[in-house]
Amino acid sequence: MSTNLLGTEVSVRSMPIPPAYLEPEEDQPVPANEQYLPFTVRQASNTDDLRKVVEVRQRAYARHLPLVAETLKTPEQDDTEDGVVLLIAESKVDGSALGTVRIQTNRVNPLNLEQFVALPDGLRNKTIAEVRRLGVAHGMPGRLVRMLLLKAVYQYCAHNHVDWILVGARPPLDRMYEQLTLADVLPGKTFLPKQNNIPHRVLGLEVRAFHDRLVASNNPLLEFFFYTQHPDIQRSCLEPRSWSGDEEKMKSTFAQHSAGARG
Repeated sequence: MSTNLLGTEVSVRSMPIPPAYLEPEEDQPVPANEQYLPFTVRQASNTDDLRKVVEVRQRAYARHLPLVAETLKTPEQDDTEDGVVLLIAESKVDGSALGTVRIQTNRVNPLNLEQFVALPDGLRNKTIAEVRRLGVAHGMPGRLVRMLLLKAVYQYCAHNHVDWILVGARPPLDRMYEQLTLADVLPGKTFLPKQNNIPHRVLGLEVRAFHDRLVASNNPLLEFFFYTQHPDIQRSCLEPRSWSGDEEKMKSTFAQHSAGARG
């Protein structure tokens, strides 16, 4: 027996094993467990959403990396690049932002990581999603918000046939990703300029292997990711986003944020 994220004991190896490349489609078996949470996860789709993303991200980084947080008072250029998806978790009570994460695939542009490191030969010609700027609001639901955002990341990658997920993680966040069975794809640590040159590990996960890796490690997160249905992850999370039609609005938003930061 093991204890899952929700504090429930589960017998992991007695569970039926679904396809490793699980996609949240209508024709697949519905998980036995269904859980509604006090927040939703959806894709940011307009300038108001972008403001929420920036605000919760900046506050989250300010708690641990204040120097980096100073650079996050305005939207980053990557936020509105085509091929980039911003997810946002929002309270059902008052609509406030509780967390955010950014997904960038290499289908349109090279990954942000590729500006600073050469990826291994084994990742050449693979579709890769880089997960960055994961941040949650301070408070009790923080861990659950973080995990539901990461489940939405996995579902997005599975639905869009992404081969690998990569993250650059600093201690102690690297331990969280290790718990999700991500492993080093580069030796040692990498200094990332956009993270104030703080040493990061570059960790990766083959999307198709995620389920099997959780099973093999008797991982208590297996039930949460594969055997619990979370209707609060909205289906908008699954679709690639293009901001190219909102260029003028984006410019205005950047200008407003810049003016606010200077003031």
